[in-house]
Amino acid sequence: MLEKLSTASVLAFERKLDPSYAVFHSGSWSEQAKASAWVPIGIQEKSVRGTISNRLKAKDQDPAKLDASIANPNLQTVDIATLPADADTLRVRFTLRVLAGTGTPSACNNAGYRTRLQSVVQGYVEQNGFTELALRYAANLANGRFLWRNRIGAESVQVEVARMQNGASSQSWTFDALALDLRGLEQPNQDVQALGKLIASGLAGETHVLLQVSAYVRLGRGQEVFPSQELILDKDTKKEKSRTLYQVQDVAAIHSQKIGNALRTIDTWYDEAQEVGPIAVEPYGSVTTHGRAYRQPKQKQDFYTLLDDWLLKDKTPTVEQQHFVMAVLIRGGVFGEAG
Repeated sequence: MLEKLSTASVLAFERKLDPSYAVFHSGSWSEQAKASAWVPIGIQEKSVRGTISNRLKAKDQDPAKLDASIANPNLQTVDIATLPADADTLRVRFTLRVLAGTGTPSACNNAGYRTRLQSVVQGYVEQNGFTELALRYAANLANGRFLWRNRIGAESVQVEVARMQNGASSQSWTFDALALDLRGLEQPNQDVQALGKLIASGLAGETHVLLQVSAYVRLGRGQEVFPSQELILDKDTKKEKSRTLYQVQDVAAIHSQKIGNALRTIDTWYDEAQEVGPIAVEPYGSVTTHGRAYRQPKQKQDFYTLLDDWLLKDKTPTVEQQHFVMAVLIRGGVFGEAG
Protein backbone atom coordinates (compact mmCIF):
# COMPACT_ATOMS: atom_id res chain seq x y z
CA MET A 1 0.00 0.00 0.00
CA LEU A 2 2.78 2.41 0.96
CA GLU A 3 4.68 1.72 -2.28
CA LYS A 4 1.69 2.75 -4.41
CA LEU A 5 1.08 5.96 -2.48
CA SER A 6 2.27 9.24 -3.96
CA THR A 7 2.25 12.82 -2.73
CA ALA A 8 -0.93 14.73 -3.48
CA SER A 9 -0.52 17.34 -6.20
CA VAL A 10 -2.87 19.62 -4.24
CA LEU A 11 -1.95 19.74 -0.55
CA ALA A 12 -2.46 22.73 1.74
CA PHE A 13 -2.71 23.36 5.47
CA GLU A 14 -4.11 26.29 7.41
CA ARG A 15 -2.02 27.77 10.23
CA LYS A 16 -2.95 26.66 13.73
CA LEU A 17 -1.32 29.56 15.58
CA ASP A 18 -3.24 32.59 14.33
CA PRO A 19 -1.95 35.93 15.68
CA SER A 20 -3.47 39.33 15.03
CA TYR A 21 -1.41 42.40 14.18
CA ALA A 22 0.20 44.02 17.26
CA VAL A 23 -0.66 47.66 17.97
CA PHE A 24 1.56 50.23 19.72
CA HIS A 25 0.50 52.46 22.62
CA SER A 26 2.50 54.75 24.88
CA GLY A 27 2.24 55.43 28.60
CA SER A 28 4.11 55.33 31.89
CA TRP A 29 5.62 52.22 33.43
CA SER A 30 3.88 52.92 36.75
CA GLU A 31 0.41 53.03 35.13
CA GLN A 32 0.27 49.65 33.42
CA ALA A 33 -3.03 48.69 35.02
CA LYS A 34 -4.74 51.97 34.09
CA ALA A 35 -6.39 51.45 30.69
CA SER A 36 -7.06 55.14 30.07
CA ALA A 37 -3.37 55.97 30.49
CA TRP A 38 -2.39 54.35 27.17
CA VAL A 39 -2.39 56.50 24.04
CA PRO A 40 -2.04 55.19 20.45
CA ILE A 41 1.30 55.84 18.76
CA GLY A 42 1.01 57.34 15.29
CA ILE A 43 3.37 57.38 12.33
CA GLN A 44 5.16 60.63 11.54
CA GLU A 45 7.08 61.70 8.47
CA LYS A 46 10.39 63.50 8.50
CA SER A 47 12.91 64.58 5.90
CA VAL A 48 16.62 64.43 6.59
CA ARG A 49 19.75 65.54 4.82
CA GLY A 50 22.27 62.72 4.82
CA THR A 51 25.71 62.25 3.33
CA ILE A 52 27.06 59.78 0.80
CA SER A 53 28.22 56.79 2.84
CA ASN A 54 27.77 53.75 0.57
CA ARG A 55 30.71 51.68 -0.67
CA LEU A 56 32.09 53.23 -3.86
CA LYS A 57 33.26 51.52 -7.00
CA ALA A 58 36.97 51.83 -7.79
CA LYS A 59 36.37 54.34 -10.58
CA ASP A 60 34.49 56.65 -8.17
CA GLN A 61 37.24 56.76 -5.53
CA ASP A 62 39.08 59.61 -7.19
CA PRO A 63 39.28 62.48 -4.61
CA ALA A 64 37.75 65.02 -6.99
CA LYS A 65 34.80 62.75 -7.83
CA LEU A 66 34.25 61.90 -4.16
CA ASP A 67 34.25 65.58 -3.19
CA ALA A 68 31.74 66.31 -5.94
CA SER A 69 29.49 63.46 -4.76
CA ILE A 70 29.60 64.58 -1.15
CA ALA A 71 28.69 68.12 -2.19
CA ASN A 72 25.32 66.76 -3.34
CA PRO A 73 23.08 66.17 -0.32
CA ASN A 74 21.50 62.75 0.19
CA LEU A 75 17.91 63.83 0.84
CA GLN A 76 15.55 61.27 2.38
CA THR A 77 11.96 61.21 3.56
CA VAL A 78 11.23 58.50 6.11
CA ASP A 79 8.47 57.37 8.48
CA ILE A 80 9.23 57.27 12.20
CA ALA A 81 7.35 56.32 15.36
CA THR A 82 8.36 57.56 18.81
CA LEU A 83 7.16 57.68 22.37
CA PRO A 84 5.92 61.14 23.43
CA ALA A 85 8.16 63.33 25.57
CA ASP A 86 6.06 62.51 28.66
CA ALA A 87 5.89 58.70 28.22
CA ASP A 88 8.66 56.20 28.93
CA THR A 89 6.94 52.90 28.09
CA LEU A 90 5.77 51.17 24.92
CA ARG A 91 2.84 48.77 25.07
CA VAL A 92 2.58 46.16 22.31
CA ARG A 93 -0.67 44.17 22.29
CA PHE A 94 -2.09 41.40 20.09
CA THR A 95 -4.34 38.36 20.32
CA LEU A 96 -3.48 34.76 19.48
CA ARG A 97 -5.92 32.01 18.52
CA VAL A 98 -4.80 28.40 18.98
CA LEU A 99 -6.64 26.10 16.59
CA ALA A 100 -7.12 22.34 16.48
CA GLY A 101 -6.76 20.09 13.45
CA THR A 102 -3.00 19.85 12.95
CA GLY A 103 -2.29 17.44 10.09
CA THR A 104 -5.77 17.73 8.57
CA PRO A 105 -5.27 19.38 5.18
CA SER A 106 -7.56 22.17 4.08
CA ALA A 107 -7.10 20.89 0.51
CA CYS A 108 -5.93 17.44 -0.63
CA ASN A 109 -6.83 15.69 -3.90
CA ASN A 110 -5.52 12.25 -2.92
CA ALA A 111 -7.75 10.32 -0.51
CA GLY A 112 -5.14 7.63 0.21
CA TYR A 113 -2.50 10.22 1.02
CA ARG A 114 -4.92 12.08 3.33
CA THR A 115 -5.69 8.86 5.22
CA ARG A 116 -2.02 7.98 5.61
CA LEU A 117 -1.16 11.52 6.73
CA GLN A 118 -3.85 11.60 9.38
CA SER A 119 -2.78 8.17 10.63
CA VAL A 120 0.83 9.33 11.01
CA VAL A 121 -0.17 12.54 12.77
CA GLN A 122 -2.47 10.64 15.12
CA GLY A 123 0.39 8.28 15.97
CA TYR A 124 2.64 11.24 16.76
CA VAL A 125 -0.01 12.84 18.98
CA GLU A 126 -0.64 9.61 20.87
CA GLN A 127 3.06 9.12 21.49
CA ASN A 128 4.24 12.70 22.09
CA GLY A 129 1.25 15.02 22.31
CA PHE A 130 1.82 18.70 21.55
CA THR A 131 3.62 19.38 24.84
CA GLU A 132 7.12 19.95 23.45
CA LEU A 133 5.99 22.32 20.70
CA ALA A 134 3.54 24.18 22.95
CA LEU A 135 6.20 24.78 25.60
CA ARG A 136 8.42 26.39 22.99
CA TYR A 137 5.62 28.61 21.68
CA ALA A 138 4.87 29.61 25.28
CA ALA A 139 8.54 30.41 25.88
CA ASN A 140 8.55 32.81 22.91
CA LEU A 141 5.51 34.58 24.32
CA ALA A 142 7.12 34.85 27.74
CA ASN A 143 10.53 36.09 26.56
CA GLY A 144 9.08 38.81 24.32
CA ARG A 145 10.78 37.61 21.14
CA PHE A 146 7.83 39.05 19.18
CA LEU A 147 9.01 42.57 20.13
CA TRP A 148 11.96 42.21 17.77
CA ARG A 149 14.09 45.38 17.80
CA ASN A 150 11.92 46.99 20.49
CA ARG A 151 13.28 44.46 23.00
CA ILE A 152 16.91 45.45 22.46
CA GLY A 153 18.30 47.89 24.99
CA ALA A 154 15.10 48.10 27.03
CA GLU A 155 15.48 48.74 30.74
CA SER A 156 12.55 46.44 31.62
CA VAL A 157 10.17 44.23 29.65
CA GLN A 158 7.05 42.75 31.22
CA VAL A 159 4.81 40.39 29.27
CA GLU A 160 1.25 39.64 30.38
CA VAL A 161 -0.63 36.76 28.77
CA ALA A 162 -4.34 36.46 29.52
CA ARG A 163 -6.71 33.72 28.46
CA MET A 164 -9.86 35.35 27.13
CA GLN A 165 -13.26 33.74 27.65
CA ASN A 166 -16.57 35.50 26.95
CA GLY A 167 -14.69 38.75 26.35
CA ALA A 168 -12.93 38.79 29.74
CA SER A 169 -9.71 37.45 31.22
CA SER A 170 -10.23 34.14 33.02
CA GLN A 171 -6.58 33.31 33.70
CA SER A 172 -3.33 35.24 33.33
CA TRP A 173 0.44 34.97 33.62
CA THR A 174 3.08 37.70 34.03
CA PHE A 175 6.69 37.27 32.89
CA ASP A 176 9.90 39.25 33.30
CA ALA A 177 10.97 38.84 29.67
CA LEU A 178 14.57 40.00 30.11
CA ALA A 179 15.12 37.33 32.77
CA LEU A 180 14.35 34.63 30.18
CA ASP A 181 16.99 33.51 27.70
CA LEU A 182 16.02 33.77 24.03
CA ARG A 183 18.07 30.63 23.37
CA GLY A 184 16.87 28.66 26.39
CA LEU A 185 13.60 27.22 25.06
CA GLU A 186 14.25 23.82 26.65
CA GLN A 187 14.19 24.99 30.31
CA PRO A 188 10.72 26.47 30.89
CA ASN A 189 9.75 27.73 34.35
CA GLN A 190 6.47 26.82 36.03
CA ASP A 191 4.45 29.67 34.51
CA VAL A 192 5.75 28.88 31.02
CA GLN A 193 4.83 25.24 31.59
CA ALA A 194 1.30 26.22 32.64
CA LEU A 195 0.88 28.42 29.56
CA GLY A 196 2.35 25.68 27.37
CA LYS A 197 -0.13 23.17 28.77
CA LEU A 198 -3.01 25.46 27.75
CA ILE A 199 -1.60 25.94 24.23
CA ALA A 200 -1.14 22.16 23.90
CA SER A 201 -4.77 21.59 24.89
CA GLY A 202 -5.84 24.10 22.22
CA LEU A 203 -3.76 22.37 19.53
CA ALA A 204 -5.24 19.03 20.58
CA GLY A 205 -8.78 20.41 20.30
CA GLU A 206 -9.54 19.80 23.98
CA THR A 207 -10.56 23.39 24.65
CA HIS A 208 -11.00 26.75 22.92
CA VAL A 209 -7.92 28.95 23.42
CA LEU A 210 -7.77 32.69 22.76
CA LEU A 211 -4.90 34.62 24.32
CA GLN A 212 -4.37 38.36 24.70
CA VAL A 213 -0.70 39.25 24.90
CA SER A 214 0.45 42.63 26.26
CA ALA A 215 4.11 43.58 26.48
CA TYR A 216 5.30 46.66 28.39
CA VAL A 217 8.72 47.90 27.30
CA ARG A 218 10.44 50.62 29.32
CA LEU A 219 12.60 52.49 26.81
CA GLY A 220 12.78 56.10 28.01
CA ARG A 221 10.83 59.26 27.23
CA GLY A 222 10.71 60.24 23.58
CA GLN A 223 12.60 57.16 22.40
CA GLU A 224 12.02 55.76 18.92
CA VAL A 225 9.98 52.56 18.58
CA PHE A 226 9.96 50.12 15.68
CA PRO A 227 6.77 48.97 13.94
CA SER A 228 6.96 46.74 10.86
CA GLN A 229 8.34 48.28 7.71
CA GLU A 230 6.18 48.05 4.58
CA LEU A 231 7.45 46.54 1.34
CA ILE A 232 6.40 48.95 -1.41
CA LEU A 233 6.20 47.07 -4.71
CA ASP A 234 4.63 49.76 -6.92
CA LYS A 235 6.85 52.76 -6.27
CA ASP A 236 6.09 56.28 -7.38
CA THR A 237 9.49 57.91 -7.67
CA LYS A 238 8.01 61.37 -7.15
CA LYS A 239 6.48 60.41 -3.80
CA GLU A 240 8.93 57.68 -2.81
CA LYS A 241 9.93 57.42 0.85
CA SER A 242 13.03 55.61 1.99
CA ARG A 243 11.03 53.91 4.76
CA THR A 244 7.28 53.36 5.10
CA LEU A 245 6.00 51.98 8.41
CA TYR A 246 2.95 49.78 8.96
CA GLN A 247 -0.08 51.27 10.65
CA VAL A 248 -3.63 50.13 11.42
CA GLN A 249 -6.23 52.92 11.60
CA ASP A 250 -3.43 55.45 12.10
CA VAL A 251 -1.82 53.41 14.90
CA ALA A 252 1.71 51.99 14.50
CA ALA A 253 1.74 48.20 14.44
CA ILE A 254 3.67 45.00 13.71
CA HIS A 255 2.50 42.66 10.94
CA SER A 256 0.78 39.46 12.07
CA GLN A 257 3.24 37.54 9.87
CA LYS A 258 6.15 38.96 11.84
CA ILE A 259 4.49 38.03 15.14
CA GLY A 260 3.94 34.52 13.79
CA ASN A 261 7.56 34.25 12.69
CA ALA A 262 8.75 35.10 16.20
CA LEU A 263 6.40 32.61 17.86
CA ARG A 264 7.55 29.75 15.64
CA THR A 265 11.25 30.47 16.18
CA ILE A 266 11.58 27.12 17.94
CA ASP A 267 13.68 25.01 15.56
CA THR A 268 16.77 23.82 17.45
CA TRP A 269 16.77 20.40 15.78
CA TYR A 270 19.04 21.26 12.83
CA ASP A 271 22.79 20.61 12.65
CA GLU A 272 24.12 24.10 13.46
CA ALA A 273 21.64 24.92 16.21
CA GLN A 274 24.24 25.00 18.99
CA GLU A 275 26.12 27.83 17.30
CA VAL A 276 23.23 29.71 15.65
CA GLY A 277 20.39 29.20 18.14
CA PRO A 278 16.67 28.77 17.42
CA ILE A 279 15.43 29.64 13.94
CA ALA A 280 11.88 30.04 12.63
CA VAL A 281 10.22 26.82 11.49
CA GLU A 282 10.46 26.80 7.67
CA PRO A 283 10.50 23.84 5.23
CA TYR A 284 14.14 24.49 4.29
CA GLY A 285 15.22 26.23 7.50
CA SER A 286 15.48 29.53 5.62
CA VAL A 287 16.74 32.60 7.47
CA THR A 288 16.77 35.59 5.11
CA THR A 289 18.84 37.79 7.43
CA HIS A 290 21.60 35.14 7.36
CA GLY A 291 21.24 34.42 3.66
CA ARG A 292 21.16 30.73 4.56
CA ALA A 293 18.95 27.67 4.38
CA TYR A 294 19.94 25.50 7.33
CA ARG A 295 17.95 22.44 6.19
CA GLN A 296 19.31 21.56 2.77
CA PRO A 297 17.66 18.74 0.77
CA LYS A 298 21.07 17.12 0.25
CA GLN A 299 21.32 16.72 4.03
CA LYS A 300 17.93 14.93 4.08
CA GLN A 301 16.80 17.29 6.86
CA ASP A 302 14.31 19.44 4.95
CA PHE A 303 10.57 19.16 5.56
CA TYR A 304 9.72 17.51 2.25
CA THR A 305 12.32 14.75 2.55
CA LEU A 306 11.33 14.01 6.15
CA LEU A 307 7.61 14.01 5.33
CA ASP A 308 8.02 11.74 2.27
CA ASP A 309 10.21 9.30 4.21
CA TRP A 310 7.65 9.19 7.01
CA LEU A 311 4.52 8.84 4.88
CA LEU A 312 5.60 7.19 1.65
CA LYS A 313 8.63 5.08 2.63
CA ASP A 314 7.60 4.19 6.20
CA LYS A 315 10.96 5.48 7.49
CA THR A 316 10.10 7.14 10.79
CA PRO A 317 12.30 10.19 11.54
CA THR A 318 13.87 10.76 14.94
CA VAL A 319 11.61 12.28 17.59
CA GLU A 320 13.32 15.68 17.14
CA GLN A 321 12.63 15.69 13.40
CA GLN A 322 9.05 14.55 14.02
CA HIS A 323 8.65 17.68 16.17
CA PHE A 324 9.96 19.74 13.25
CA VAL A 325 7.56 18.18 10.73
CA MET A 326 4.60 18.79 13.06
CA ALA A 327 5.72 22.39 13.63
CA VAL A 328 5.71 22.99 9.85
CA LEU A 329 2.17 21.59 9.62
CA ILE A 330 1.13 23.94 12.45
CA ARG A 331 2.77 26.78 10.48
CA GLY A 332 0.67 25.88 7.47
CA GLY A 333 1.36 26.33 3.79
CA VAL A 334 1.02 24.76 0.35
CA PHE A 335 3.07 21.56 0.07
CA GLY A 336 1.74 19.69 -2.99
CA GLU A 337 3.91 17.77 -5.44
CA ALA A 338 5.80 20.10 -7.77
CA GLY A 339 4.45 20.16 -11.33
